[in-house]
Amino acid sequence: MSAQFREQALDYHRGGKPGKICVSSHKRIDTHKELSLAYTPGVAEPVREIFKNPNTVNEYTIKGNLVAVITDGSAVLGLGNVGPLAAKPVMEGKAVLFKRFADIDVFNIELDTQDVDEIVNTIKNIAPTFGGINLEDISAPRCFEIEQRLIDELDIPVFHDDQHGTAIIIAAGLINALEIQGKSSDLAQIVIAGGGSAGLATLGLLENLGFKKENMILVDRNGVVSEDRKDKVNKYKAEFAADTNKQTLSDAMSGADVFIGVARGDLVTQEMVKSMAEKPIIFALSNPDPEISPVDAFACRNDLLMATGRSDYPNQVNNVLGFPYIFRGALDAKSKEINTEMKIAAVHALKDLAKLPVPDTVLQAYQIDSLSYGKNYIIPKPFDPRLIDTVPKAIFEAAVSSGVSCLT
Repeated sequence: MSAQFREQALDYHRGGKPGKICVSSHKRIDTHKELSLAYTPGVAEPVREIFKNPNTVNEYTIKGNLVAVITDGSAVLGLGNVGPLAAKPVMEGKAVLFKRFADIDVFNIELDTQDVDEIVNTIKNIAPTFGGINLEDISAPRCFEIEQRLIDELDIPVFHDDQHGTAIIIAAGLINALEIQGKSSDLAQIVIAGGGSAGLATLGLLENLGFKKENMILVDRNGVVSEDRKDKVNKYKAEFAADTNKQTLSDAMSGADVFIGVARGDLVTQEMVKSMAEKPIIFALSNPDPEISPVDAFACRNDLLMATGRSDYPNQVNNVLGFPYIFRGALDAKSKEINTEMKIAAVHALKDLAKLPVPDTVLQAYQIDSLSYGKNYIIPKPFDPRLIDTVPKAIFEAAVSSGVSCLT
């Protein structure tokens, strides 16, 4: 990051009113009567109605359109365990994206504890306020237990975006990338570098989409997660231990069709890229520095297709393509959870949208003359106005058909 951009980012956050969000009213309170309706005595009437029938709470309050974005600050971006205060700008940013792209209201909450039981109990106790819970930037493997316990104990959607949001966008892009490169999901040899929340969730979702587990290799900081290491890793990694004698990332990438990096910058060498199969696919998603830069990757292979997590290169894998619209559909369906069927629906909605003609509004937003499905366009752009009409509808329908919608 340049010094100039750093200063621009700091000025953006502290300029005018500090931060990025505020609370405002969408009801008029300009007269004595309006004040009496908004608060006492008028406010007593919805209180009585909700007490008689709790199901009416969404008719009279913000609950049905309100999501909690919650972190403990233990795994913020690529910056690590920075704590709750330093995590706050990211949570405010998440709130802005929810509102901008799906008109969902957010309270961001930064917890001053990293104890699993305390986090779960705190969220359970505040859950009645919200229509959904978005967990954010909580370190693995704690994030897996926290999310699952909350899913089991709450009747509103709970979604750890670092896991599932990332996995959904990766999967949508990967299916299209395989098609463009003329490869089959049944046969593709896939290497995933990064044994944290995103890597493990991606493996799980790909398996749910029909990718073969035996064709996927997970690599963590200690090398290939193989059967030989099964007893030395946590249970979440052990589930994906491969029956292979490959030991290093270099070993794993030799002959591989796909590399997905959710690990750290500058992890992959040009020699590793050269060793991959014909027409390889590289998703180097670490931010701000990818596992290998597009410049270095294309310098040694001209037959590859590449995606990164950055907006200054083609094929940005950006979670904003997912979480606002996934929650929009889930809230509209009054869904009790965001299940596998809904995640798969999001994958297909995104991958299919990329194949349609790109509207002029997208070209104008990105100041380009043309854009079409192919090596440099495998997933939609964040400012595509069709996302709000496409993804929530798919989520809604999946919630209803899979039986987790509470609509009557």
